[in-house]
Amino acid sequence: MHVKKGDKVMVITGKDKGKTGTVLAAFPKKDRVLVEGVNIVKKHSKPSQDNPQGGIITQEAAIHVSNVMLLDPKTNEPTRVGYDVVNGKKVRVAKKSGVALDK
Repeated sequence: MHVKKGDKVMVITGKDKGKTGTVLAAFPKKDRVLVEGVNIVKKHSKPSQDNPQGGIITQEAAIHVSNVMLLDPKTNEPTRVGYDVVNGKKVRVAKKSGVALDK
């Protein structure tokens, strides 16, 4: 998977096309990511100890990882991701600027 938790991404297709946000969670087995402020859905919840009132809650739903693109840290534009080996470690690299994305 080309994105990790904490990455800044842009949605490239779908109803939220053009929106940006940070990845809150990644689900590699399902090829899905949870992006902050993207794919907002309404969920009906019964009263519980956490939410004694119950009602309708708005929250983010997961979207497919192919619908997001990593933002280049240098130019803040969407970029593809490449991989390099530096000091024996595999590092993600932005294709547009060549900047390493992992520390």
